[in-house]
Order: sequence, then C-alpha cells, then structure tokens
Amino acid sequence: MEDPRAVLITGATGGIGAALAAAYARPGRKLLLHGRREARLREVAAACAQRGAQTETKVLDLLDTAALVAWVESIAADVDLAIVNAGVTSDVRAGEGWAEIDRLLQVNVRAALATAAALVPAMRRRRRGQIALMSSIAGYFGLPLTPAYCASKAALKAYGEALRGALAGDGVEVNVVMPGFVRTPMAERFPGPKRFMLSPEDAAARIVRGLERNQARIAFPFPSSFAMWALAALPAPAAALLVRAFGYGR
Repeated sequence: MEDPRAVLITGATGGIGAALAAAYARPGRKLLLHGRREARLREVAAACAQRGAQTETKVLDLLDTAALVAWVESIAADVDLAIVNAGVTSDVRAGEGWAEIDRLLQVNVRAALATAAALVPAMRRRRRGQIALMSSIAGYFGLPLTPAYCASKAALKAYGEALRGALAGDGVEVNVVMPGFVRTPMAERFPGPKRFMLSPEDAAARIVRGLERNQARIAFPFPSSFAMWALAALPAPAAALLVRAFGYGR
C-alpha cells in the first residue's frame, strides 16, 4: 500500500520494529506503536514525533491475548497498514523445554494471528487495508539450532499466504515478510553463523518497498533466502548434509 495514513507496528521497541517506525514517520501520518519496554517505546515514539508523525503508544504483554484483541479491535477502524512484527526466539543451547516453547508460540504465533484476526473485519468492511506478518527465511526450512523458532515462522508464512488468498477479493492485502539475519539483539543470540547480515535500517527499507509493491513474499537478502528455499526443495538427506556443512547442525 502506498502512503498509508495510519500504521500499526507491534514490537516497535525491537531493532526492526524501531527502524520501521522511523521509516514510516512523516508529517500527516499516525503511528500506533506497541512494545513491552515502556522507556524504549517512549524513545521510539519521540524520535518519530521529531520527524513529524503523530504517535500513540501501547505497552502490552502479548501473552495476554484478550487484552491484545481488545486493544486491536479498538483501533482497527483507523489502521491502514499493520506490521505484525513482535516476536521472540529460542535455541537448543538452553534445552528448549516446554515452558520456553509455549511462550514462544504464544508470542510468535498466537498473538500474531490474534492481531490479524482482530483487524480483518474492519478492513473488509471498508474494502481497504494491509497486513504484514513478520516471518523469516527460517520459515522455509527448519534449522536444528532453533526448532521452535523455525516452526513459529513457518506457521506465520503458511497463515499469511493462505490469508492473502482468502482476502484477495475483499480489497485487503496480506504480505509475508521473511528477513534473513538483521543486526539486532535477537540475531546476536543465534548460536550459528550469521551470513549476509543487514542493518535494521536496510531491512526496514526493503520491507517498505515490498509492502508498497504488495509483494506476496518479501524475502531477503537473496543469497540467504534462495539457499533456505533450495534446502526445502531438496531431498531431506541432502538438505541435512548441507545444513551441517554450513555450520547450522547440532
């Protein structure tokens, strides 16, 4: 969507979220910014206000699905573009016990789908709107280092692609964003090689361009996204060998 009037960004206190907020901040635009860290959220909102944007903030724990849905429904009539960006990660170094997996799925999948579902009715009524779901190139192929994270991003990819088709005749655009490594604290915690890493600002610029063009999948950078796509297309034994060879096995 070109020139949305009001943009909702969840996870706006993270690296990509803050960069997206800055990229969309301009006079005449309203930014609805969500985050968990109140002080950091105020900083992001203040920086966007300096660029001329009108800002509203919401501190909300995404584990509270009822509160999340109530908030999103209360603002849905105003939202032209929603970037469902909030997420967490985990890895096998800590064992990935059920408590950690459950929290990750609650935030990455359940909260993301709840946000989208709360927005759809208002967008369908006015036959206009755009929802971007933040998946990952890890959604193409499961890496042994981060099983639960890969599963959550694969779920968002599948849901976003299906929702795009379901809403195609209703004037609502749906996009799946699939970044590779972006220089954020979340990426720094990844226990394997981090090739072709981008800055948050570079990632945000690519996402903005892709959303303006209504690309179904916004996957980048090309070498990483193509490699992960190819792994999914290969026979499983060959893919497993390549994963180990490139340093992403146990």
